Amino acid sequence: MESANFIEDIINEELASRKVDGVYTRFPPEPNGYLHVGHCKSLSINFGIKEKYNGKCNLRFDDTNPTKEDVEYVDSIKEDITWLGYKWDKELYASDYFDATYEYAVLLIKKGFAYVCEFSAEQIRATRGTLTEPGTESPYRNRSIEENLQLFTEMKEGRYPDGSKVLRAKIDMASPNMNMRDPVIYRILRAHHHRTGDKWCIYPMYDFAHPIGDAIEGITHSICTLEFEDHRPLYDWVTLHCGFTKRPRQIEFARLNIKNTIMSKRYLKKLVETGFVAGWNDPRMPTISGMRERGYPPESIREFCARVGVAKANSEVDTSLLEFCVRENLNRNADRAMVVENPIKMVIDNMLDDEIFSFEVLNNPNNESSDTHTIYFRKEIYIDREDFKLNPPPKYHRLTEGGMVRLKGAFIVKHISTELNAEGNPSVVHCEYIKDSAQGGVNAKIKVKGVIQWVNCQDAIDCELYQYGALLTDATETVTDFNQRLNPDSLTINRSAKAEPYVLQGQMNKVYQFMRLAYYKKAVQNEGVLRFYLVVSLKDSFNK
Repeated sequence: MESANFIEDIINEELASRKVDGVYTRFPPEPNGYLHVGHCKSLSINFGIKEKYNGKCNLRFDDTNPTKEDVEYVDSIKEDITWLGYKWDKELYASDYFDATYEYAVLLIKKGFAYVCEFSAEQIRATRGTLTEPGTESPYRNRSIEENLQLFTEMKEGRYPDGSKVLRAKIDMASPNMNMRDPVIYRILRAHHHRTGDKWCIYPMYDFAHPIGDAIEGITHSICTLEFEDHRPLYDWVTLHCGFTKRPRQIEFARLNIKNTIMSKRYLKKLVETGFVAGWNDPRMPTISGMRERGYPPESIREFCARVGVAKANSEVDTSLLEFCVRENLNRNADRAMVVENPIKMVIDNMLDDEIFSFEVLNNPNNESSDTHTIYFRKEIYIDREDFKLNPPPKYHRLTEGGMVRLKGAFIVKHISTELNAEGNPSVVHCEYIKDSAQGGVNAKIKVKGVIQWVNCQDAIDCELYQYGALLTDATETVTDFNQRLNPDSLTINRSAKAEPYVLQGQMNKVYQFMRLAYYKKAVQNEGVLRFYLVVSLKDSFNK
């Protein structure tokens, strides 16, 4: 099978040599927060390999630290993965194997490969050595197997306080790999677990529980991010010394880093707890639930991961690539609607008060099977204040004094006069429509400077536009800390916008292209006012 990256090269070689007879991967999130866009790459790799090789992929929650984990996060992770269109074969938990993991720890003690140490975390750190100097062996390292078994049993029975003892693997305190210098594999931790309750007061460390879970499940390829490369020798040591005959292979890839995007669950959690954002699903958040709430199509996120590709070296991707993928999808699929952000009234002087014209417009000109809807043109309409200037700047292609402009889907209008308010600014624009200038009319080919959107005053819908910017400002040499880079203008709200009534027909969460503005999601309807969330701008800054 043709490979698309170095991981698939490895899989193809192992299938060809019959080292493996099938492909089995897993996605192992820790349920201590919501998934963010950085996790999408691991999802796309693990589930993508499953799909390509007709293999299997488990969803296994790494719930070995009960102080940080919660059922809320478990449920959100499952919802996010399903929304992205992936299907796992088995839903499993590291806690499913707590009994087995404990027995494997006992096995290591019996083989002389593990011992109970009474050093504190600070003492272990101080005796670990440096990159150039070996560590110092613990005075408890040469305890007898019998004493270690008894102490470990008593740890399990809750006879010792938290932090007083740990179980360490006995490997090599002079190893050039710091992770191999007698790492801790079990610690005492009295905490209520979301699945096992208070059954356990000792919990395995991730580096011990993870390879055991992989081996028990028959995972063939344990695909993880590059920061676990230095942990691979320990991963292999655990599966070897625990006696597994079929041992999974760990492969590392470069994690996804996006410019000006927070990829730390710890810091994202802080934003939620401090109230800077409305929750994990705030549309500004780079979480999958935040992107869903904002209106990103799941297909565009998968396309983004495909375009980023799989690499061995860490790099940073510009947010414009993600926006490009979202924009491409919505350009094909989103219906068009007219909305005026900052309305000013236009009066058509050569129309009667009760006169009305109707026009049929395509919902989506990029969809050959698109339906149409009706727009109504009356004497009084709204246009955007930016579309009329008494003193236009250079290269201004909209309405000016004495000028003409086409109203989208309707007539060409010519400026007649302007009413000014007390500050001397335009308050009402008077125009006349050019008869027979609508599409198909004899005057339709009159050349004008531009085309602008408009909304009929009589049936205009009041709406609020929630407009989002980046959570972070650009880093500089003097300002790199997230706290100092938080963007105070990451959310602005426009409460004066007017929309055509067509937007009432669509269901909640439907995304529209507001012509000449941006893509917006229909989000909330409260007391007759519609709220829309900005999905992505129309402007494309991504260089294909």
